Amino acid sequence: MIDANGNLLIAKSDKELFLVPKMSNRHGLVAGATGTGKTVTLQSMAETFSSIGVPVIMADVKGDLSGIAKASSGENPKITERVKELDLDSYKPQAFPVCFWDIYGEQGHPLRTTISEMGPLLLGRLLNLNEVQAGVLTLVFKIADDNNLLLLDMKDLRKVLEYIGEHHGDYINEYGNISSASVGAIQRGLLTLEEQGAEKFFGEPALNIMDFIQTDGSGKGVMNILAADKLMMSPGLYSTFLLWLLSELFEELPEVGDLDKPRLVFFFDEAHLLFSEAPKVLREKIELVVRLVRSKGVGVYFVTQNPIDIPDVVLGQLGNRVQHALRAFTPRDQKAVRSAAETFRSNPKFKVEDVITELGVGVALVSLLDEKGIPGIVEMAKIVPPQSQVGPITPGERSNIIRSSVLHGVYEKQVDRESAYEILEQKFARENAEKQEQVAQLKKIKEAKLKKASKSASGGMMGDLAKTMGRTITRTVGSELGRKLVRGVLGTLLTGAVGSILKRK
Repeated sequence: MIDANGNLLIAKSDKELFLVPKMSNRHGLVAGATGTGKTVTLQSMAETFSSIGVPVIMADVKGDLSGIAKASSGENPKITERVKELDLDSYKPQAFPVCFWDIYGEQGHPLRTTISEMGPLLLGRLLNLNEVQAGVLTLVFKIADDNNLLLLDMKDLRKVLEYIGEHHGDYINEYGNISSASVGAIQRGLLTLEEQGAEKFFGEPALNIMDFIQTDGSGKGVMNILAADKLMMSPGLYSTFLLWLLSELFEELPEVGDLDKPRLVFFFDEAHLLFSEAPKVLREKIELVVRLVRSKGVGVYFVTQNPIDIPDVVLGQLGNRVQHALRAFTPRDQKAVRSAAETFRSNPKFKVEDVITELGVGVALVSLLDEKGIPGIVEMAKIVPPQSQVGPITPGERSNIIRSSVLHGVYEKQVDRESAYEILEQKFARENAEKQEQVAQLKKIKEAKLKKASKSASGGMMGDLAKTMGRTITRTVGSELGRKLVRGVLGTLLTGAVGSILKRK
């Protein structure tokens, strides 16, 4: 719902509380304990952005945001009561344009990127590597780049790791030592990712970020909803994927400065996972992206249970805040209550620290930036209800929306062009053929020498020994053909007993 100035109605107390579009890219926070109404607040806010033509990206963690694609039936008593209570004359049930995405390709368009685009920093976090292992992964990317080896999917990276593992001595002078143990740790991490189904995320066609910035025929911003109920079973993959998405927006979109309204709004649900166990270098990058992405016209709204899960340097950049009830059962909870209360501009009508634990469902402490970017005095207000359906649509309705999307067929079929895997497979084949040829030539030379040594022994004990050794060498070469072990065994024989025979001759 929008006022005459184009501001977005978010909540209502004894006065209406509006989100100013040109201040929406100053980011925001939606926080509160489980069951206090965060998801419905997120849905309502997303609708207001869509209504003014701003596309939205959000992850559907619980599986119930798909209802945005369908108008509210008017049969939800809680919605009806809230509309009457807030005297919302302009309230009108309506559906909003939705595009469903799913990295597993089951509940939406497949969403992929390449290993190269993910980069070693984010991939290292995804693989849970320590500092040394992450450094080796960075070298692997550098070697691949220097040798024009495209890293598109996981089999490309596995093949490059295999090749570097076997030829690591060739890279010491130029790149430094590459530990076999670290290479092994990376390979094990890739196996773990495969078990989580992450291999479906890497490949082509890779996502064109501009496909997220769309409006429909009526001018409403498209809601890009990522199916994340299954993805949340792998929290590291979930958080790293959303961070990659945010960094892609930062890197790909041009600088636009402050616009009358954002180009895109990004809701980051379960935001605490983004910072959990993140190494220092990654946290610094997150802070940088959040600080600068607003100049690209992108607003980022963190949705989390507890505001203290967000680092202070990031929390300080979140100007628009909706704080639902917090629980204070533990010392940490009590600290969170005090911390949250101190971040608001105080209201003489109530003490924030007292009421924050007593808020009802759908009621929140709201502080929004005004036209000059100044935080408003905190108000205890009731959130405006969504105009779309609260709760999921049916699988059949979802399938119809996916099939009717303008993007249907663009990402559904995976492409596997020539990349590092194919190039190194050919290289391995050539090297193997060369090794086989060398071993075969060496075998002929040794057989000839043994035959000559055998003849010179005049049929005696020495001749018998030579024959026995000749048969042994023949069997060894035949069974170990093309392996590195053959060269070591043959070398030992030449410098051992056979060498003695030749010297006696």
